[in-house]
Amino acid sequence: MRKHAALFLSALVASLFAANPSWAQKRAEPGSFDYYVLALSWSPTHCARTKGTPDPDQCGIDRKFGFVVHGLWPQNKDGGYPATCTRDRSLPKAVVDQTMPIMPSVGLMMHQWTKHGTCSGLNATDYFAKLRAAHAKIVIPETLKAPGATVPAMQVERLFLEANPGLTPEGVAVVCSKRDVSELRVCLNKDLGFMPCGSKVVDRCRDPSAVLSATPAPLAQSPAPATK
Repeated sequence: MRKHAALFLSALVASLFAANPSWAQKRAEPGSFDYYVLALSWSPTHCARTKGTPDPDQCGIDRKFGFVVHGLWPQNKDGGYPATCTRDRSLPKAVVDQTMPIMPSVGLMMHQWTKHGTCSGLNATDYFAKLRAAHAKIVIPETLKAPGATVPAMQVERLFLEANPGLTPEGVAVVCSKRDVSELRVCLNKDLGFMPCGSKVVDRCRDPSAVLSATPAPLAQSPAPATK
C-alpha cells in the first residue's frame, strides 16, 4: 500500500513539473541581490532595430531621443539575476508620468517593473524613484546627449569615463547590435555608487568598426516580420 502511495506521489510531482517546470523552483527573495545594473538604451538603434511597429512614444517621427533608460536591474556578482519575484503588476499613473521623460514607453516600464523591479525589495513608487536617481547620477557626455555625429564604439566608453569621475572601465559595458551601439550598462551598488561589474556584464561589441550613430541601419524586413 505504501509502495503504491509513493508511486502515486511521484507521478503527481512529475505531472506538476511537466505542467509547470518552475513550480518547484524557489522564487527569489525580493531585495536579495548584490548590486544594480543601470541599462541605458541608445534610442536610434532601438527604434531602427525593433521588429514590428515601434512604440510611438519613443520612436515617433517627432521623438528625437538619445540615451534613455532601458532598466535598473538587480544583479548578482556570479552573473545570475533574480526575475519576477512577486505577482505585483500595479504601476501608479504618477510613477508613469514622472518616469516618461527618461523612459518613454509605458509598456517598457510595466515589463521592467514586473521582471526586475519586483526583485528590488521596493514598491513600484520607490523602485522607479531609485531608477530616476540612478539615471540622474550619470552624466551623458555632451557629444552623446542627442542623436548627432557618428562616434566609434570604442570612444563611447572613454567619453562616459571622462564625464563621470569615479566610473572605471570595470564598471561599464558597451553593447552593440551588429555594428551599431545599442546600450551602455553601468554597475552601481545599492546606494548607487559606482562599482566594478560582476561576471557576464561585459562589452559586447565584436565588430571593430562598430559605431554609435543617429541613423543606424534598420532591420531587414522579411515578408512576414516577427511581432514584438
